[in-house]
Amino acid sequence: MKDLINAAINARKFSYSPYSHFEVGAALMCSDGTVYTGCNVENAAYGPSNCAERTAIFKAVSEGKRDFVRIAIVGGEKGQSVAPTPCGVCRQVMSEFCSQDFEIVMAKSEDDYEVMTLGELLPRGFEL
Repeated sequence: MKDLINAAINARKFSYSPYSHFEVGAALMCSDGTVYTGCNVENAAYGPSNCAERTAIFKAVSEGKRDFVRIAIVGGEKGQSVAPTPCGVCRQVMSEFCSQDFEIVMAKSEDDYEVMTLGELLPRGFEL
């Protein structure tokens, strides 16, 4: 768990967040142990912005990965750490690619975190 959280902490350093000043990093673990990282990337038009979680998931999917175990998320304004929860759009994207027991690790640090499943955070997600 600590390695995954540290990968998210490192990904946070690449955040492009000149508007919100809220830097987020994510690290996604695949079932084969591969880890994909992502950071939030903002845009002045806001709509084209992308969250760290979706960046990591889209990177993995674009490399042919579809079987995910857990994701670690860290965030906060520069110099601060909070344990962020995924936004609704990210939860729905997770629902597209992950099972209800997929673990979401919301971390302040490698020693201070909470784990919830996707089913707990999105109990009735939109599915076809």
